[in-house]
Amino acid sequence: MTLSKSWVASANSADHPFPLNNLPYGVFSVDGSDPHCGVAIGNMILDVTAAEAEGVIELDDEPLFDLPFWNPLMEQGPAVWAALRARLTYLLAEGSDEQDQVEPLLVRQDKAELHLPFAVSEYTDFYAGRHHAQNVGTMFRGPENALPPNWLHIPIGYNGRASSVVISGTDIRRPWGQLKSPDQEKPAFLPSRRFDIELEMGAIVGTPSEGPITVQEADDHIFGYVLLNDWSARDIQAWEYQPLGPFQAKATATSISPWIVTKAALEPFRCETPAREHELLDHLKDCGPMLYDIDLSVTMAPAGKPATTIARTNYKEMYYSAAQQLAHHTTSGCPMNTGDLLGSGTISGPTKSERGSLLELSWGGKEPLTLDSGETRSFIEDGDTLTLTGAAKGKGFTIGFGNCTGTVLPALSNPYAR
Repeated sequence: MTLSKSWVASANSADHPFPLNNLPYGVFSVDGSDPHCGVAIGNMILDVTAAEAEGVIELDDEPLFDLPFWNPLMEQGPAVWAALRARLTYLLAEGSDEQDQVEPLLVRQDKAELHLPFAVSEYTDFYAGRHHAQNVGTMFRGPENALPPNWLHIPIGYNGRASSVVISGTDIRRPWGQLKSPDQEKPAFLPSRRFDIELEMGAIVGTPSEGPITVQEADDHIFGYVLLNDWSARDIQAWEYQPLGPFQAKATATSISPWIVTKAALEPFRCETPAREHELLDHLKDCGPMLYDIDLSVTMAPAGKPATTIARTNYKEMYYSAAQQLAHHTTSGCPMNTGDLLGSGTISGPTKSERGSLLELSWGGKEPLTLDSGETRSFIEDGDTLTLTGAAKGKGFTIGFGNCTGTVLPALSNPYAR
């Protein structure tokens, strides 16, 4: 596939994240107006709510875009998703005979405030990256016991908090929690001193399900993808996770990028999951290319200082695909809802520069990073801004997600002060 040309000139650059090939979905407002559904095209946003109101887009007898989130469209399923994409492509393509009707509906991105693009129903986070699991397990249990016995057979996960999900650009307050230092007999209630990120992708469930579904059906249910940062308090996590797993260490915030990139936009970048050490059971077996070739990176910028790229990796390093994660989620009969968000788990590659968390990059704090500013970091310090980026590179075009950014604020001096 090559670059598809649009009459929106800014969309026709090979490096621009929002060409006609992409058409990602978001929610925006301008100057305090009511939020509308919108589609990114070049440096502009097509106001889809206004386009529907004016009859430029008609998909259903009832309005699908009168609410400030994309869930009503997501509920309609793949046929309607495809119909919208086809209509948007026609309206915005070079030579469209409806340019005069559409052009007044464009808004400049630099004038818009972006909001959560969908109403998050439930949030589940997985631990499905082989290199990350191997690294973390080696740190705590040694290389011979790095992976739990079940890891190579099922995608491990935990149910998180939908209320923790925030849009890129939201400041993140350093959390308080109960933690225990190795040199102390008892735990203490303190601000986290080992605050971290996790570079992840988030898969969004479009159509709901009832009862178990296959891997192929799961892939059909996925609406699109976002970048996801699972903020993690490692010292709180180390104390609380035994024996039930993450809880408050993962409840501070989960940042996502502002644009939902659809499966249709990512179709040219499908790739296979890695070779299996053990054959998966039938209900989890691969049924085709279910991962995507998406370059990912993380930058860290101390307050007032330039950003340093601290990691580069790729989504194809995952051991389990989002479709396998979703299929596994349903095996107990667990219903899945429109707007469910599935975090991939930390995406790391085989080399040190490809590690998707500071826990791995600093090897538990024993090997601090040196930033371009000359400062060192083992974990996040107050005022640091962390930014996740992602892009799939085609022949003369780029599919981007928009940045996933958060700045860490100091912990409250007294969390119970009123």
